[in-house]
Amino acid sequence: MSKRGGSGKSADVALVATLLEETGDDWDRRSHRTSVLAEATADTGVGSAWVAREPDNADALVFHAWSQLARGLREGHLEDAGHLLSQCHQAAELRPEDPLPWVVLIGVSRIERYGMNDVNAVWREATTRDRWHREAYLQMLAYLSPEEGGSSASVLDFVDVVRARIPANAPCAAVELTAAVRQYQGLLAQGGVRAMTAGQLWQGGQIAAALEQAASLWVKPGFFQHAAAAADLNVLAYALCAAGRAADAHPVFEALQGVVTPWPWDVDGPAVQRFEQHMGKSERGRQGGIGGA
Repeated sequence: MSKRGGSGKSADVALVATLLEETGDDWDRRSHRTSVLAEATADTGVGSAWVAREPDNADALVFHAWSQLARGLREGHLEDAGHLLSQCHQAAELRPEDPLPWVVLIGVSRIERYGMNDVNAVWREATTRDRWHREAYLQMLAYLSPEEGGSSASVLDFVDVVRARIPANAPCAAVELTAAVRQYQGLLAQGGVRAMTAGQLWQGGQIAAALEQAASLWVKPGFFQHAAAAADLNVLAYALCAAGRAADAHPVFEALQGVVTPWPWDVDGPAVQRFEQHMGKSERGRQGGIGGA
């Protein structure tokens, strides 16, 4: 949504409010809509207008907080972390069963680099309310990553725990593959020998096993039911292409039906262009009966 005048902004607020209200207590769908809408309107003032109009509305508070978080993650800092924390805690008091305020707080912890004990406490609050909350797991994964002040060992420990516990079709099922793609992209970014040998990441061990399981299960009709399934299928398609298995990615591209997410495709060019290039390779690979990219 673009920047608009008062009446236009009122219409935007009404639309967002309706879209979130429709999700009821479906925390997965509510989280997906909140994140997508908040990120799309982060620079428009829609969240500020809504919370100014309804300061005691839990949806308004979480939406505004998520908008602030989206901008903070993009810019690397928060304008007022204390106020954002206050809004999240107020929303949590107004709707105690909702995991979203706690998920936003994990995101805030990424920017402010709060200590692990504090973050674990917030993590427990979020996952107690929704055990397999996709966004909670992804925010925690990012907090633990070496790119944000964590470590590769912390990521591995987290992924090991996740792998042992979650159902194969849980909303957070793509956490392990997401971590692997981020590791792969990190190796490419380092250049030199690390970039040249990055493809070896997919060739054995647990990462190869995770990719194989995802390739065999995720595209089955009805296997995934969560709202952000298309985003996870984008990760799978990218990983298969990165592993030199373009032909195996063809069913994933077919399942996506042209739905492209910016990440992971946008790290080395326009996302849609890179997506289409790899989709073309997958089609040629399938016709030629080979797996290579």
